Amino acid sequence: MKKIGFLLLALVTAGVTWAAQPLLSPLELQAQLKDAKLLVIDIRDAKAYAKQHIPGALSAPYGSWRGPASNPGELPGLPKLTALVQSLGLTATTHAVVVSSGADVTDFGATARVYWTLKVLGLKELSILNGGVKAWTESGLPLDNLPVKVSASNYAPQLEHHLIAARGDIVPQISTGKLNLVDARPADFFNGETRHPAAKLPGTIKGAINLEHSKWFVPGRGLFVSAAEAEKIAAATPLDAQRDTVSFCNTGHWAATNWFALSEIVGQKNVKLYPGSVVDWTQAENSLPMDNVPGRATQLLIDAKLWAAKISK
Repeated sequence: MKKIGFLLLALVTAGVTWAAQPLLSPLELQAQLKDAKLLVIDIRDAKAYAKQHIPGALSAPYGSWRGPASNPGELPGLPKLTALVQSLGLTATTHAVVVSSGADVTDFGATARVYWTLKVLGLKELSILNGGVKAWTESGLPLDNLPVKVSASNYAPQLEHHLIAARGDIVPQISTGKLNLVDARPADFFNGETRHPAAKLPGTIKGAINLEHSKWFVPGRGLFVSAAEAEKIAAATPLDAQRDTVSFCNTGHWAATNWFALSEIVGQKNVKLYPGSVVDWTQAENSLPMDNVPGRATQLLIDAKLWAAKISK
């Protein structure tokens, strides 16, 4: 035991720090709340945050991390993102923990997308609260509604481009067959049976495989599975771990869960997120290669269903 103590002391003295865990349980987060370098970022809507939040958490609604309605997955410009992270007091040494409601598997995608965005902005110490506020309250932990203020930082992020896949990066690699293209959407999107309202065509990017984002969760819950279980799920896919992987969906939301699972939990290298995803792909000036695009009659039927759903709201 003395040898272990001396080793830990030596590591601290040498300036070695432990990397943040990508996923934290409620009890693990509670144990770290008093750490001056930790900052909880609550991405729920402002009304939910104002009603109750984890003590000390700052509000940064998910919409502020997203692109325009015409292309919601588009990564906001660096000036906008810089202003956002500075307003939250984030610095290069901050341990940022992203928290949402924990309502379901789609909600988790929001936390994964913000986590990815922060990593793109150069932050290293990042975590997600597994199960969100729902898991926190189920663990009997306290919430409050006290206002939280923080001094703005002068953090000047630079984009980590190796984490981002752009349309122009993907197109020339499709014909080579040397790129893992992973579609995180439910099967009806992948198979061209429906589409996102902002996408011009149903179907998927040519050569993609379907790995639904929901596979990474405890059945019926918004809780991410254990690391061991995640490795089993990854091993069951036809992905070549030696190739670059691009995760996509409709708008880079569900895809963020696949990126998080493969990159942060399973530890695969060279995993990128295509933020604009199929919406961006189908909005290209010239048609790009796709699979599972239905005939014109089916496309018109899909259009009619989307229109009917829109006016019924």
